[in-house]
Amino acid sequence: MMRKILFIHQSAELYGSDKTLLLLLQKLDRSRFHPVVILPFDGPLKRELELVNIEVVIAPVLKLYRDMFTPKNLVRFVRDIRKGLKTVSALHRKHQFDFIYSNTLAVLLGMLSAMKVKKRHLWHVHEIIEHPKIFAAAFPILLNRFSDVIICNSHATKENLTKRNPKLSKKAMVIHNGLEPDNKDSSFIGKEDYGFENEDVVVTLVGRISRLKGHKWVLKTITEHFSKHKNLKFLFVGSPVLNQEYYLEEVEQIIADNQLNDMVKILPFTLDLTPIWSITDIALMPSTEPESFGMVALEAMLAQKPVIGSDHGGLREIIENKGTGYLIAPNDVSELSAALHKLIAYPELRIQMGQKGYERARQNFSVTKYITDFEKLFQQI
Repeated sequence: MMRKILFIHQSAELYGSDKTLLLLLQKLDRSRFHPVVILPFDGPLKRELELVNIEVVIAPVLKLYRDMFTPKNLVRFVRDIRKGLKTVSALHRKHQFDFIYSNTLAVLLGMLSAMKVKKRHLWHVHEIIEHPKIFAAAFPILLNRFSDVIICNSHATKENLTKRNPKLSKKAMVIHNGLEPDNKDSSFIGKEDYGFENEDVVVTLVGRISRLKGHKWVLKTITEHFSKHKNLKFLFVGSPVLNQEYYLEEVEQIIADNQLNDMVKILPFTLDLTPIWSITDIALMPSTEPESFGMVALEAMLAQKPVIGSDHGGLREIIENKGTGYLIAPNDVSELSAALHKLIAYPELRIQMGQKGYERARQNFSVTKYITDFEKLFQQI
């Protein structure tokens, strides 16, 4: 029996939760499941979904954000509720969905739509929210009241919710993200193509340019410990959050003030990270607040790169400390420096950790298990 599912997602880009949704929908057995997707705007995710013949509709998904509690924004939010529910009602009349799936806590359209059309609601949580405190307190209440099943992308995510509301343990389950190795040929790509020397050690941080990803922590570490290393280069790959471009400007100013322009390069978001990983020697994931999972760490491990990551959140479930990389105290300059020094000094250690990381990623975070777990759940709903 064909199961018809409405997926609602908060973005049309191709960062962490966007990629996990895309992979799920690309691999989902279309002989048993028929997906329809609502996104808030056009973007690369929409185009990728349409390439595999998935119907995508643009509509308000009722995203929560810090500045929404102003008279103007609240009026807009109410208007968006009406428009979003109208869109879902029209789609439900057409498809007769079996249930609704909300991808990330950031969207509220799913819970309201499930009530309106009287269907079960699956809420896939990709976040560990600690700030602002009002949101951190409100989401467990919403999850308990308006979800039938809560899917967490890590045990850290589940524990963050259940410690706030123990009742959620009855609804919550963990399905780790899965990823497959990138088999694209990158042998023709060299460090020189990115303005580096072949003998340079390239340290790469992939992720949004935002306060949570640790760029300023890395720059402070470079300034205090590595500014005189001639063959050490740092590559930041990512773009700022919309309306937070000021953070990129602050990062660029720190680079200029400390005369690090020859040592640190910033590249905007890129869809194809294969060339980036091929020139990388060490991957960084220095998140200043807990990551719910850490997809970038998994990508780096599948590219056989050692990973230095913050010792909190979902990264603890991905990185094996001193095995596939290092887990370090968040915002600790000395620990980051020490981990970098070890991997810079010993190329054979980088290779060894990279190989172990690849094996761990293939064994524990396979796409097959990821898709199988979801299909089993979808069939049971």
